[in-house]
Amino acid sequence: MNAARNGNTALQQECSPPVITVIIPTLDDERRLLPTLASLVSGAADGLVIEAIVADGGSRDDTETVADVAGCRFVAGEADAGRRLAAAAAGAKAPWLLFLPPGVVLDEGWIRDVRAFLDQVTRRGETDRRAAVFSLGTDDYGMGATLRQARARLALWLGLGTDPDQGLLISAGHYRALGGHAAGAGTASRLTRRLGATRIVTLRSRATSIRF
Repeated sequence: MNAARNGNTALQQECSPPVITVIIPTLDDERRLLPTLASLVSGAADGLVIEAIVADGGSRDDTETVADVAGCRFVAGEADAGRRLAAAAAGAKAPWLLFLPPGVVLDEGWIRDVRAFLDQVTRRGETDRRAAVFSLGTDDYGMGATLRQARARLALWLGLGTDPDQGLLISAGHYRALGGHAAGAGTASRLTRRLGATRIVTLRSRATSIRF
């Protein structure tokens, strides 16, 4: 009886749509946090996002209030962003993690693209071999914006990692196997460098850092 019940539970988990925990590192980011959380509301309403964690490094503004009003889990941690991100990931509830910097806004179609990616890698058994980032959007026009996007594509192709503003969608198991975010500067790019360009899928939806 118990064996049958356990088998049914495992089957239900296997057939259930993948869900994600969003992790956002902050430090005095109350203004930048607001648009990022607003762009994630549709994901929560859809059932894709089951949890948002704000991993804070000692904010003195109203970052915690913004997180609390939005229903996020606020976790005060070390000043080092890499260690904060790793600690937040260790306590995440979902099997998939989405790391986003504050101030980054996702395109309206991001849910569709993320679900398509999750469904594909789950179906192919590649959850611990593939990760995804968003296309880099820019809150600007002209040559400067074009050059930044070109640099981001070239950096990935050369194995230098992705632009942190592109975010990172990765399974919790894969994240742990890679050792997670390391301490020190440039932790997001160093993690995607360890992943390797061939294992990173760039989604069509853009992640755009809003200028303040």
